[in-house]
Amino acid sequence: MLHFARSVTPPFPMRRHDMQLRTVVLALVAACSSPSMESTAQAETQAAAAARPMRKVKPADDVIRKELTPLQYSVTQQSDTEMPFKNIYWDHKKPGIYVDIVTGEPLFSSQHKFDSGTGWPSFYQALVPASVIEKRDVSYGMARVEVRSKIGDSHLGHLFDDGPKPTGLRYCINSASLRFIAVDQLDAQGYGAYKAAFAKK
Repeated sequence: MLHFARSVTPPFPMRRHDMQLRTVVLALVAACSSPSMESTAQAETQAAAAARPMRKVKPADDVIRKELTPLQYSVTQQSDTEMPFKNIYWDHKKPGIYVDIVTGEPLFSSQHKFDSGTGWPSFYQALVPASVIEKRDVSYGMARVEVRSKIGDSHLGHLFDDGPKPTGLRYCINSASLRFIAVDQLDAQGYGAYKAAFAKK
């Protein structure tokens, strides 16, 4: 696995044109996506995904398109970013785990989640480190570390070094790339192996 220097701020200022373009794109996404409609669509997607077993390979693109909402597809397959504070998990506090919306691969736990103040769900470590792949990202004039799921190759978000102890890391993740499984549903959905960690708390 390649490792790159993690940086919260870019080595040089983002070009004004890039900043303006990104602002316009995010504004258009927000304007064209009603929070209530998107939440309903994501809830339906989550329910359908819960009925599927965890996948060991990434499905074909046409299958992914049918199963995901437009936002979930653009985030996971096209590396887009959802709006902060307008996504389903940024302030979600229920105990459970978060899996890849595409494959069901376990990625993060509520036990490692914290309020970063950024408006996106943040974790100081991965539930299964080998399932979260780090890649260099130089888009938008910034040098960052992108994180993707191993099996589904879904874009999840980015990794920064301004998180809390004990790791000092912040996995800044898009809610649209995740599906939440509550503790009382772990056994029923095939994730019983992760239940013991919650019993210890």
